[in-house]
Formats: sequence, C-alpha cells, structure tokens
Amino acid sequence: MAERPAYAAHERLVAPARPHGTLGRLIAGVVLAVVVAYGLNAALQMVLVTFAPDFWMTQIVGAERQGATAPAMYVLLFSFAFIIVGVMVAARVVHRRVPLGVIGPPGLPLRQFWRVLRLLVGIGLLVLLLPPYNMGGDLVPNMAMGRWLLLLPLSLLAVFIQVTAEEILFRGYLQQSLAARFSHPLIWAGLPSALFAAGHYMPAQAGENAWIVVAWAGLFGLLAADLTARAGTLGPAIALHFVNNATSLLIVSVPDSLNGLALFTAPFAMSDTDALRAWLPVDFAAMGVGWLAARVVLRR
Repeated sequence: MAERPAYAAHERLVAPARPHGTLGRLIAGVVLAVVVAYGLNAALQMVLVTFAPDFWMTQIVGAERQGATAPAMYVLLFSFAFIIVGVMVAARVVHRRVPLGVIGPPGLPLRQFWRVLRLLVGIGLLVLLLPPYNMGGDLVPNMAMGRWLLLLPLSLLAVFIQVTAEEILFRGYLQQSLAARFSHPLIWAGLPSALFAAGHYMPAQAGENAWIVVAWAGLFGLLAADLTARAGTLGPAIALHFVNNATSLLIVSVPDSLNGLALFTAPFAMSDTDALRAWLPVDFAAMGVGWLAARVVLRR
C-alpha cells in the first residue's frame, strides 16, 4: 500500500479556497479584513475615550509600558477578536467560503486541539519538576496568587482569543489562499511565516535581540504551518500557540511590557543580550518538543 502523503489532510482546508482563490481576491480579502479589524478597533477606542477617558489616558495612551496592567492586557488581547471578524467577513464576501471552514471541518479542530493541549500541558508540568529551577536569578513576583487565580479563567480566554486570531489569519486564511494557487510549501508556509515573524520585530523592547525574536517567530510559524498541513485543521497549531503564549503572558513574562496578567516576571529584560541568548537554546528546544509532541498525537 502506498504511504499517505504527509500533507494529504491539508486538502480539507485548501479545496474550499480554490474556486475563488485568485491572488487578486486574496489581496482584496486582506484589505477588507484589515479595514474591518481597524474599524472595529477604532470603534472600541472611541467607546473607551467617551465612557472611560481616565482609563484610556492612564492605562493605554499614557502607560509607561504596554500591557503593564491587567485591564490594559484584557483590552489588547480581546481586541484580537476583531481580526477574527475581519477574516471571517473576507472569507465570506470575497471568497464565498463558509467562514468557519477556515478553521477546519466541524468538530475536528476542537478534538485535535484538546488532544494536543493535554499532552503539551502534561509535558509542561513535567518540565517544572526538572532543573534548572530558576532563570539565572530569582523570579520576581508580579501579582498576588489569589488575584491571579481569580483572574485566570478570563486571562486564559483572552489568550485563547489572541492566539486563535493569529492562527486564523496566518495559518488559516493566508496559508490556505496561497496553497490554493501554489503547491510548494516554501510559498504557502514560508510567506505567512515571514509576515508573522515581521510582526514580532520589536527593536524598542528587544534592542539587539530584536532579530533573534524575529527568527524565533519565523520558526514557530513554519512549525505551526506544518502542523496545520498535517492535521487538516487549525486545532493543533492553536494548542501549541496557546501553551506558548499562556506561559509567557500569564506565568512568567518579561518586565519590559505585556506583563499585566503574569504571576511572575523574569529576572532579566527582553533587551538583556547575554541573559536572553543564554535561554535561547532552552526556548527553541521547548518549541521543538511541543511540535514533535503534537505530531505524535496526530499520528494516532
């Protein structure tokens, strides 16, 4: 019996994109999605400026660091839902697709998500028991445990919305639309991953480490694209992304920014060249282990 191609399941996502998947429609769809997301975000800003001006000025506009408080983080993370709306509108209006079809066939994405998530959480708990037990210094408490636990359900939902939006845009809409016209993974996996990486270029926060962060994001994008093509849904990629971001935003964040929901902050900043680069092998290894674990789940 001939071996099943590794990316055969990808066709479940790509086939619905082919009938109306020209490059012109892709460009039009991206523009429409951006306009919708930007418009909804502008409307949110108007609401905050009108009804919560003090919050807007102190927490958002005048904040010393982005996402330094829990309310600011919730506004930031939940606003990613506007990207989901924008992509769904583009899929329906421009490509005449069933919007949720970007995620995968009904039911399967959720089942794959839970299977991968359970394994990744188990691996994460195991890693906590292994040395080293710090990050080159003591973790800095950032939030009282009681308050953190009280906020945790809403925080997890916020992170889930954020990572789902990014996966729907990059591994969903862009990857599927490109794969509908180009068969080579270098295009349908490489181009969205490059755009995803570019969105993580933060020289103001990361300093000399900015390009390392970009490389990390680019590799993550490629691994997520691979999982999506193997699974035929976004479920596994969302699970991998969710575990990564929940760890870095809710458990141990960096002191520079986006730490308003974290239990601890790391003993070094993102711009600390020596400390961050010392942890890079660990971080890349963790990403690789998560990717391999998800592939094992998908083979069952």
